[in-house]
Amino acid sequence: MLTIKPGEHGSTYGGNPLGSRVAIAALEVLEEENLAENADRMGALLRNELMKLPSDIVTAVRGKGLLNAIVIRETKDYDAWKVCLRLRDNGLLAKPTHGDIIRFAPPLVIKEDEVQEAVEIINKTILSF
Repeated sequence: MLTIKPGEHGSTYGGNPLGSRVAIAALEVLEEENLAENADRMGALLRNELMKLPSDIVTAVRGKGLLNAIVIRETKDYDAWKVCLRLRDNGLLAKPTHGDIIRFAPPLVIKEDEVQEAVEIINKTILSF
């Protein structure tokens, strides 16, 4: 197996004391605020709610943690891009991917009421097509 051994790879800022301290502080925040656990819980909630969307429009829901996506059935009236534009108009930013996929990636600090608000916007938007 090809692996990098100590001393074989370096970078201009590798081991920079300030950069290293910032990285350690970021890891401490992740741990102290239980952000991985929150991502797991809120992601499961989001996927469960997204699975309730009409299956004639949303053909699949997938994801892990807070990186999630829906697959929509494209028609002459809408595609992922048009749905994302309407989501934006309704107050939620999402990213279209590969024509029929809409990606949702909320922040690690999202709370349950914010997930529910996002789901309401998604539902309202999907039903408007």
